[in-house]
Amino acid sequence: MYHSLQKVSSFHLYIVAFDDKCYDYFKNASLPDLTVISLKEFEDEALLKVKDGRSTAEYCWTCTSSVILFCLKKYKLPSCTYIDADMLFYSDPQVLLDEMGSNSILICKHGYTKDYDVSSTHGIYCVEFVCFKNTEAGLNALIWWREKCLEWCYARLEDGKFGDQKYLDDWPVRFSSVRILEHPGGGVAPWNVQQFEFTRNEDKIFLKRKGGQMNYPVVFFHFHGLKFYTNRFVSFCGAIYELNRAVNEIFYFPYVKILLEIEKDLSAKVVSFNVSGARINTPNKRKVFVEFLKDFGSMVLKGKASPFKPRNYNFKMHYHFYQLDQFK
Repeated sequence: MYHSLQKVSSFHLYIVAFDDKCYDYFKNASLPDLTVISLKEFEDEALLKVKDGRSTAEYCWTCTSSVILFCLKKYKLPSCTYIDADMLFYSDPQVLLDEMGSNSILICKHGYTKDYDVSSTHGIYCVEFVCFKNTEAGLNALIWWREKCLEWCYARLEDGKFGDQKYLDDWPVRFSSVRILEHPGGGVAPWNVQQFEFTRNEDKIFLKRKGGQMNYPVVFFHFHGLKFYTNRFVSFCGAIYELNRAVNEIFYFPYVKILLEIEKDLSAKVVSFNVSGARINTPNKRKVFVEFLKDFGSMVLKGKASPFKPRNYNFKMHYHFYQLDQFK
């Protein structure tokens, strides 16, 4: 993600390292336009009070709003944009930030394809790219969000809540100065790629809605759910999502190659952490198929996915496991 930003934009990246190995690596790497922040420096009493009662993922979600607030205050930034680490940028994100105009907050919809629409339970908006200006309106919303996440932030559905992102649902009404991103090139992800046609022109990637006429540059792709396995396999995303050949060849295959190059480089430096994050072998194909049927059946019962579309039963379009040898 960092290297992709270098190619398309001017920026300064602030990274809160959630363990000492990560902190030591970035501190010693001395990468330009990057500041690494240790947990000791970042965590406050309120965060430490809830930390032990939450999983690693839940604590990361809990910290999102606090990370933004910390950077705004400590570094006296005029604005701060949170971005997920599992993204790649293909053009300058300034075009997204320009949409804010005089507003103080920018939020991004999931934009689910109908078959996968879980916005009512998991959130209309995705905490993948959110921007706050250091203004009264921006800070008011940010502090409210932080307090809510300290109070409750778990990876389960409970009383209309889910993680940190369901809190955003009513922001356009609850807070003033909120802008909802409209540019379709921001927020491309496995849950919405089915709505678009993609083309590549030299080093740029463009999309247009199926049946539409307008082409837009893809600004970033969110590789949510991509996972490496100890038996040298990778899965692109959950089996519920349909990915076609064009999406794989334009986005996923090049991204995995980039990650493998980074793994090779870090391994040569003899770093002391698990570079790929792989912990288990791939599940067998039967298990993946059963999970697909269970998830698909759930969406049918909710009235989202159609049981009458033959393509919905094409498991080949939903099986996203690949041997790493083919990316050499």
